Amino acid sequence: MPLLEGTDGSEKMSKSLDNAIGISDLPKDIFGKTMSIPDTLIYKYFVLATMVSGDELTNIKRTLEDENNNPRDVKRRLGMELVKLYYDEETALRTIEEFDTIFIKKEIPDDIPEIEMGRSSMKLVDLLTDTGLADTKSNARRLIEQGAVNVDGQKLTDINQVMEIQHGMIFKVGKRKFLKILKQQTN
Repeated sequence: MPLLEGTDGSEKMSKSLDNAIGISDLPKDIFGKTMSIPDTLIYKYFVLATMVSGDELTNIKRTLEDENNNPRDVKRRLGMELVKLYYDEETALRTIEEFDTIFIKKEIPDDIPEIEMGRSSMKLVDLLTDTGLADTKSNARRLIEQGAVNVDGQKLTDINQVMEIQHGMIFKVGKRKFLKILKQQTN
């Protein structure tokens, strides 16, 4: 059996190298990681990791060799095949739709987690860690400094910022983490 390189395109696929697409990953993670593989590995992934027929493999190879075709389209099909293999076709179609919403249309997905907060204000770093958008305060500071934190479409870059908590605020951290803040009702 040939060696399957990971999403980095150079090392063997390995969880310890953080370049693996896990069969128990969430559908959006399987699809997203698949979209990040180098174009040179698309055909190899089809051969080693999918159940497509030999005729389909021949067509895929021809499509990839034709310079008029965009490899991204074949990679999307690969992502769909992998999600379909470990989940089902309906989940795969929803996953592609969500991916397009976030990465192509640059919109907020319909189904994002929500959290209720009773505080009226809070340091941004603490808010990110308390809500799970960042796992540590140093990670939260790094994300803020790198410009990876947006609230209602506004980039936040001040690690000392104090946030006024508003009902319905939508946080985006990185490309794929979203959270809606709901203000707890006081009686």
